Amino acid sequence: MDGWIALYIFTLAAFTGYEVISKVPVILHTPLMSGSNFIHGIVLVGAMVALGQSESVSEQIVGFIAVVLAAGNAVGGYVVTERMLEMFQTSKGGKRS
Repeated sequence: MDGWIALYIFTLAAFTGYEVISKVPVILHTPLMSGSNFIHGIVLVGAMVALGQSESVSEQIVGFIAVVLAAGNAVGGYVVTERMLEMFQTSKGGKRS
């Protein structure tokens, strides 16, 4: 029964997140991505804590996969943010005002 409740909460969170993100103006996407990178950092720390407290081999495997995915997500978010910030620079290296 707990699995169904978790799936229900995940589904509600997915729909709520989609509705909130779809209403954000384009000008605020970069700050929003910075905030989501911060959240991914917290997820990475949580995955490392879960991996550190794992006892069985299956828990260690799941924890390791969680750490790898969270790290990849955080790094990818920073790469995308960097590319978006480069779009605001001129070709001579100066910044647009």
